[in-house]
Amino acid sequence: MKEKLHPAWFPEARVTCACGNTWVTGASQAEIRTDICSACHPFYTGEQRIVDTEGQVDRFMKRLQVRDARKQEVEDRAAAKTPLTLNLSEIGLDKRTINLLTENGVATAGDALAKLEGGDDALLSIPGVGRKVLSDLKRALRARGFDVPKSETAAE
Repeated sequence: MKEKLHPAWFPEARVTCACGNTWVTGASQAEIRTDICSACHPFYTGEQRIVDTEGQVDRFMKRLQVRDARKQEVEDRAAAKTPLTLNLSEIGLDKRTINLLTENGVATAGDALAKLEGGDDALLSIPGVGRKVLSDLKRALRARGFDVPKSETAAE
């Protein structure tokens, strides 16, 4: 066996808990400090309390509150985005299509849905709007959860 391989052994090592309880045991350190022992642990005492080491429980509760606040903010924003106020730029259309529709009075998703109520011809009558622009618009509106009427003439 190699010399000086094992650590020093202290047969009379003193263990001190944060609650003030102390006892003697054998260990590789002369003095050991611990946060919890059998005299203060809830399992042994039967007392149900939260042991908060360095504010971990408070940090966790704060994270939950932040998460809930963000979730509520997203839900509020989603509720505020009705088809009447949702800009076409927010539904994922390309810039050319957005400019073309906006110049012809279709600036929001609500405007587009109103035009589509009358059929595809209402949008196809706009100069520069073809089947591809129409299908892209319908696809983007459906992706946002709007009820878009199916076209009779072309499959999308």
